[in-house]
Amino acid sequence: MNASEPALALTGVRKSYGPVTAVRGVDLRIEPGEIVALLGPNGAGKSTLNEMILGLIRPDAGRVRVFGSDPLTAVRDGRVGAMLQAGALLSDCTVRELLGLMHGLYAHPLPLDEVIERAELAGFLKTRTERLSGGQAQRVRYALALLPDPELMILDEPTVAMDVELRRRFWTSMRDVTAGDRTVLFATHYLEEADQAADRIVVLAAGSVVADGSGDMIKSRVSGKIIGLAADPALDLELISALPGVVRVARVGARLELTCDDSDRALRALLERQPAAREIEVTAASLEDAFLALTTEERVA
Repeated sequence: MNASEPALALTGVRKSYGPVTAVRGVDLRIEPGEIVALLGPNGAGKSTLNEMILGLIRPDAGRVRVFGSDPLTAVRDGRVGAMLQAGALLSDCTVRELLGLMHGLYAHPLPLDEVIERAELAGFLKTRTERLSGGQAQRVRYALALLPDPELMILDEPTVAMDVELRRRFWTSMRDVTAGDRTVLFATHYLEEADQAADRIVVLAAGSVVADGSGDMIKSRVSGKIIGLAADPALDLELISALPGVVRVARVGARLELTCDDSDRALRALLERQPAAREIEVTAASLEDAFLALTTEERVA
Protein backbone atom coordinates (compact mmCIF):
# COMPACT_ATOMS: atom_id res chain seq x y z
CA MET A 1 0.00 0.00 0.00
CA ASN A 2 1.21 3.50 -0.89
CA ALA A 3 2.06 5.44 2.28
CA SER A 4 -0.28 8.24 1.18
CA GLU A 5 -3.15 5.85 0.36
CA PRO A 6 -6.19 6.33 2.63
CA ALA A 7 -7.62 3.38 4.52
CA LEU A 8 -11.03 4.22 3.10
CA ALA A 9 -12.09 6.59 0.33
CA LEU A 10 -15.67 7.13 -0.82
CA THR A 11 -16.28 9.54 -3.68
CA GLY A 12 -19.77 10.63 -4.73
CA VAL A 13 -21.32 7.38 -3.50
CA ARG A 14 -25.05 6.93 -4.07
CA LYS A 15 -27.36 3.98 -3.47
CA SER A 16 -31.12 3.69 -3.94
CA TYR A 17 -33.68 0.96 -3.38
CA GLY A 18 -36.53 1.70 -5.76
CA PRO A 19 -37.83 5.19 -4.94
CA VAL A 20 -35.89 5.35 -1.65
CA THR A 21 -32.42 6.93 -1.73
CA ALA A 22 -30.41 5.36 1.11
CA VAL A 23 -27.07 7.10 0.43
CA ARG A 24 -26.81 10.31 -1.56
CA GLY A 25 -23.49 11.64 -2.81
CA VAL A 26 -21.30 10.71 0.17
CA ASP A 27 -17.65 11.77 0.10
CA LEU A 28 -15.56 10.35 2.94
CA ARG A 29 -11.84 9.80 3.49
CA ILE A 30 -10.43 7.94 6.50
CA GLU A 31 -6.70 7.73 7.10
CA PRO A 32 -4.84 4.69 8.48
CA GLY A 33 -4.97 4.54 12.29
CA GLU A 34 -8.09 6.68 12.71
CA ILE A 35 -10.97 5.60 14.96
CA VAL A 36 -14.13 7.04 13.41
CA ALA A 37 -17.67 6.87 14.80
CA LEU A 38 -20.55 6.80 12.33
CA LEU A 39 -23.71 8.28 13.86
CA GLY A 40 -27.19 8.75 12.49
CA PRO A 41 -30.83 7.96 13.23
CA ASN A 42 -32.45 4.81 11.92
CA GLY A 43 -32.73 5.06 8.13
CA ALA A 44 -29.82 7.49 7.82
CA GLY A 45 -27.85 5.13 5.57
CA LYS A 46 -25.26 3.74 8.00
CA SER A 47 -25.90 0.05 7.24
CA THR A 48 -25.98 0.65 3.48
CA LEU A 49 -22.68 2.51 3.70
CA ASN A 50 -21.08 -0.35 5.67
CA GLU A 51 -22.38 -2.94 3.20
CA MET A 52 -20.82 -1.04 0.29
CA ILE A 53 -17.48 -0.77 2.13
CA LEU A 54 -17.57 -4.55 2.67
CA GLY A 55 -18.44 -5.22 -0.97
CA LEU A 56 -21.77 -6.83 -0.07
CA ILE A 57 -23.58 -4.39 -2.37
CA ARG A 58 -22.39 -2.06 -5.11
CA PRO A 59 -23.09 1.68 -5.25
CA ASP A 60 -25.34 2.97 -8.03
CA ALA A 61 -22.86 5.80 -8.59
CA GLY A 62 -19.53 6.89 -7.21
CA ARG A 63 -16.56 4.86 -6.06
CA VAL A 64 -15.50 2.99 -2.91
CA ARG A 65 -11.84 2.15 -2.34
CA VAL A 66 -10.32 0.30 0.62
CA PHE A 67 -6.54 0.79 0.81
CA GLY A 68 -6.69 1.70 -2.88
CA SER A 69 -8.41 -1.57 -3.85
CA ASP A 70 -12.01 -2.46 -4.54
CA PRO A 71 -13.79 -3.67 -1.36
CA LEU A 72 -14.08 -7.33 -2.37
CA THR A 73 -10.34 -7.58 -3.03
CA ALA A 74 -9.54 -5.97 0.34
CA VAL A 75 -11.89 -8.34 2.17
CA ARG A 76 -10.55 -11.40 0.30
CA ASP A 77 -6.98 -10.43 1.22
CA GLY A 78 -7.90 -10.31 4.92
CA ARG A 79 -7.36 -6.55 5.20
CA VAL A 80 -10.89 -5.94 6.50
CA GLY A 81 -12.64 -7.43 9.54
CA ALA A 82 -16.34 -6.90 10.19
CA MET A 83 -18.54 -7.18 13.25
CA LEU A 84 -22.15 -6.94 12.10
CA GLN A 85 -24.87 -6.71 14.74
CA ALA A 86 -27.31 -8.86 12.75
CA GLY A 87 -24.69 -11.38 11.62
CA ALA A 88 -25.79 -14.90 12.51
CA LEU A 89 -23.26 -17.25 14.11
CA LEU A 90 -22.80 -20.76 12.72
CA SER A 91 -24.98 -23.09 14.79
CA ASP A 92 -24.43 -26.64 16.05
CA CYS A 93 -20.87 -25.99 17.19
CA THR A 94 -19.04 -24.64 20.21
CA VAL A 95 -17.35 -21.27 20.30
CA ARG A 96 -13.91 -22.93 20.11
CA GLU A 97 -14.96 -25.03 17.11
CA LEU A 98 -16.29 -21.94 15.33
CA LEU A 99 -13.10 -19.99 15.95
CA GLY A 100 -10.94 -22.91 14.79
CA LEU A 101 -12.93 -23.28 11.60
CA MET A 102 -12.81 -19.56 10.73
CA HIS A 103 -9.14 -19.27 11.75
CA GLY A 104 -8.20 -21.71 9.02
CA LEU A 105 -9.76 -19.55 6.29
CA TYR A 106 -7.21 -16.74 6.50
CA ALA A 107 -3.67 -16.63 5.12
CA HIS A 108 -2.16 -14.67 8.02
CA PRO A 109 -4.56 -14.81 10.99
CA LEU A 110 -3.84 -13.59 14.50
CA PRO A 111 -2.84 -16.37 16.90
CA LEU A 112 -6.02 -17.94 18.24
CA ASP A 113 -4.95 -17.57 21.88
CA GLU A 114 -4.48 -13.83 21.36
CA VAL A 115 -7.95 -13.48 19.82
CA ILE A 116 -9.51 -15.42 22.71
CA GLU A 117 -7.76 -13.22 25.25
CA ARG A 118 -8.65 -9.92 23.56
CA ALA A 119 -12.32 -10.86 23.20
CA GLU A 120 -12.50 -12.42 26.71
CA LEU A 121 -13.89 -15.74 25.49
CA ALA A 122 -12.04 -18.15 27.82
CA GLY A 123 -15.03 -18.63 30.12
CA PHE A 124 -17.39 -19.98 27.46
CA LEU A 125 -15.29 -21.63 24.74
CA LYS A 126 -17.17 -24.92 25.22
CA THR A 127 -20.59 -23.26 24.99
CA ARG A 128 -22.61 -23.97 21.85
CA THR A 129 -23.24 -20.83 19.80
CA GLU A 130 -27.04 -21.10 20.00
CA ARG A 131 -26.84 -20.98 23.82
CA LEU A 132 -24.83 -17.75 24.04
CA SER A 133 -26.23 -14.67 25.75
CA GLY A 134 -26.49 -11.45 23.76
CA GLY A 135 -23.30 -10.05 25.27
CA GLN A 136 -21.39 -13.30 24.73
CA ALA A 137 -22.49 -13.46 21.09
CA GLN A 138 -21.21 -9.90 20.56
CA ARG A 139 -17.81 -10.87 21.98
CA VAL A 140 -17.66 -13.85 19.61
CA ARG A 141 -18.47 -11.52 16.67
CA TYR A 142 -15.67 -9.25 17.83
CA ALA A 143 -13.28 -12.23 17.90
CA LEU A 144 -14.29 -13.20 14.37
CA ALA A 145 -13.60 -9.64 13.19
CA LEU A 146 -10.11 -9.83 14.74
CA LEU A 147 -9.20 -13.23 13.29
CA PRO A 148 -7.81 -12.10 9.90
CA ASP A 149 -5.55 -9.53 11.64
CA PRO A 150 -7.28 -6.78 9.61
CA GLU A 151 -5.97 -3.31 8.88
CA LEU A 152 -9.55 -1.94 8.82
CA MET A 153 -12.32 -2.99 11.21
CA ILE A 154 -15.98 -2.24 10.49
CA LEU A 155 -18.05 -2.50 13.68
CA ASP A 156 -21.85 -2.19 13.67
CA GLU A 157 -23.21 -1.47 17.16
CA PRO A 158 -20.32 -3.41 18.73
CA THR A 159 -21.36 -3.03 22.38
CA VAL A 160 -25.10 -3.62 22.09
CA ALA A 161 -26.27 -6.16 24.73
CA MET A 162 -23.11 -5.55 26.80
CA ASP A 163 -23.37 -4.18 30.33
CA VAL A 164 -21.52 -1.00 31.37
CA GLU A 165 -18.43 -2.79 32.70
CA LEU A 166 -18.13 -5.04 29.65
CA ARG A 167 -18.47 -2.03 27.35
CA ARG A 168 -15.63 -0.32 29.22
CA ARG A 169 -13.40 -3.39 28.85
CA PHE A 170 -14.32 -3.73 25.17
CA TRP A 171 -13.07 -0.22 24.40
CA THR A 172 -9.93 -0.79 26.47
CA SER A 173 -9.25 -3.83 24.28
CA MET A 174 -10.05 -1.84 21.14
CA ARG A 175 -7.57 0.89 22.07
CA ASP A 176 -4.89 -1.79 22.49
CA VAL A 177 -5.79 -3.29 19.11
CA THR A 178 -5.64 0.07 17.32
CA ALA A 179 -2.31 1.05 18.89
CA GLY A 180 -0.60 -0.54 15.87
CA ASP A 181 -2.24 1.80 13.32
CA ARG A 182 -5.31 -0.35 12.80
CA THR A 183 -8.24 1.69 11.43
CA VAL A 184 -11.74 1.43 12.94
CA LEU A 185 -15.10 2.63 11.63
CA PHE A 186 -17.91 1.93 14.09
CA ALA A 187 -21.60 2.72 14.16
CA THR A 188 -23.28 3.18 17.52
CA HIS A 189 -26.36 4.61 19.21
CA TYR A 190 -24.37 5.22 22.41
CA LEU A 191 -23.44 8.87 21.84
CA GLU A 192 -21.30 9.11 24.98
CA GLU A 193 -19.35 6.07 23.75
CA ALA A 194 -18.71 7.78 20.40
CA ASP A 195 -17.59 10.97 22.14
CA GLN A 196 -15.12 9.10 24.34
CA ALA A 197 -13.76 6.47 21.94
CA ALA A 198 -13.60 8.15 18.53
CA ASP A 199 -10.91 10.45 17.14
CA ARG A 200 -13.51 11.71 14.70
CA ILE A 201 -17.29 11.60 14.33
CA VAL A 202 -19.23 11.47 11.06
CA VAL A 203 -22.97 12.24 11.31
CA LEU A 204 -25.36 10.97 8.63
CA ALA A 205 -28.92 12.18 8.06
CA ALA A 206 -31.17 11.15 5.18
CA GLY A 207 -28.22 9.53 3.41
CA SER A 208 -25.93 12.57 3.50
CA VAL A 209 -23.00 13.58 5.69
CA VAL A 210 -24.21 16.54 7.78
CA ALA A 211 -21.18 16.84 10.08
CA ASP A 212 -17.61 15.51 10.18
CA GLY A 213 -15.06 16.34 12.86
CA SER A 214 -13.97 15.77 16.44
CA GLY A 215 -16.54 15.49 19.21
CA ASP A 216 -15.77 19.05 20.31
CA MET A 217 -16.18 20.32 16.75
CA ILE A 218 -19.54 18.58 16.40
CA LYS A 219 -20.75 19.96 19.74
CA SER A 220 -19.66 23.48 18.74
CA ARG A 221 -22.25 23.32 15.94
CA VAL A 222 -24.90 23.88 18.61
CA SER A 223 -24.79 27.38 20.02
CA GLY A 224 -25.75 28.26 23.55
CA LYS A 225 -25.85 26.33 26.80
CA ILE A 226 -28.25 24.33 28.94
CA ILE A 227 -29.57 25.55 32.29
CA GLY A 228 -30.77 22.63 34.41
CA LEU A 229 -32.84 22.97 37.60
CA ALA A 230 -35.15 20.95 39.80
CA ALA A 231 -38.70 20.70 38.38
CA ASP A 232 -40.33 22.26 41.46
CA PRO A 233 -44.18 22.43 41.33
CA ALA A 234 -43.93 26.03 42.55
CA LEU A 235 -42.27 27.11 39.31
CA ASP A 236 -44.26 28.84 36.58
CA LEU A 237 -43.35 26.92 33.42
CA GLU A 238 -45.09 29.39 31.14
CA LEU A 239 -43.11 32.25 32.65
CA ILE A 240 -39.86 30.28 32.40
CA SER A 241 -40.48 29.52 28.72
CA ALA A 242 -40.86 33.26 28.09
CA LEU A 243 -37.61 34.26 29.85
CA PRO A 244 -35.19 36.24 27.69
CA GLY A 245 -32.43 34.04 26.28
CA VAL A 246 -34.46 30.80 26.60
CA VAL A 247 -35.09 28.94 23.34
CA ARG A 248 -36.76 25.76 24.61
CA VAL A 249 -37.85 24.17 27.90
CA ALA A 250 -38.01 20.40 28.37
CA ARG A 251 -38.81 18.22 31.37
CA VAL A 252 -36.25 15.43 31.84
CA GLY A 253 -37.24 13.23 34.75
CA ALA A 254 -37.32 15.36 37.89
CA ARG A 255 -35.51 18.27 36.23
CA LEU A 256 -36.14 21.04 33.75
CA GLU A 257 -33.66 21.76 30.96
CA LEU A 258 -33.64 25.24 29.47
CA THR A 259 -31.89 25.45 26.10
CA CYS A 260 -30.53 28.98 25.81
CA ASP A 261 -28.97 31.19 23.17
CA ASP A 262 -27.91 33.59 25.95
CA SER A 263 -27.48 31.63 29.18
CA ASP A 264 -26.15 34.60 31.20
CA ARG A 265 -29.22 36.69 30.43
CA ALA A 266 -31.55 33.75 31.00
CA LEU A 267 -29.95 32.89 34.35
CA ARG A 268 -30.23 36.46 35.65
CA ALA A 269 -33.90 36.60 34.64
CA LEU A 270 -34.61 33.16 36.14
CA LEU A 271 -33.18 34.12 39.56
CA GLU A 272 -35.01 37.44 39.51
CA ARG A 273 -38.42 36.17 38.45
CA GLN A 274 -38.39 32.64 39.89
CA PRO A 275 -36.67 32.84 43.30
CA ALA A 276 -37.90 29.31 44.11
CA ALA A 277 -35.55 27.85 41.48
CA ARG A 278 -33.01 25.47 43.02
CA GLU A 279 -30.32 22.90 42.15
CA ILE A 280 -29.26 25.05 39.21
CA GLU A 281 -26.40 24.10 36.92
CA VAL A 282 -25.21 25.46 33.57
CA THR A 283 -23.61 23.10 31.06
CA ALA A 284 -22.39 23.28 27.48
CA ALA A 285 -24.36 21.54 24.76
CA SER A 286 -23.75 17.78 24.71
CA LEU A 287 -23.09 15.54 21.72
CA GLU A 288 -26.71 14.40 22.04
CA ASP A 289 -27.90 18.02 21.70
CA ALA A 290 -25.73 18.48 18.61
CA PHE A 291 -26.84 15.13 17.15
CA LEU A 292 -30.53 15.98 17.55
CA ALA A 293 -30.06 19.44 16.08
CA LEU A 294 -28.11 18.12 13.08
CA THR A 295 -30.36 15.17 12.29
CA THR A 296 -33.79 16.79 12.76
CA GLU A 297 -33.22 19.73 10.45
CA GLU A 298 -35.26 19.57 7.26
CA ARG A 299 -32.98 18.59 4.42
CA VAL A 300 -33.53 19.00 0.70
CA ALA A 301 -32.67 16.00 -1.51
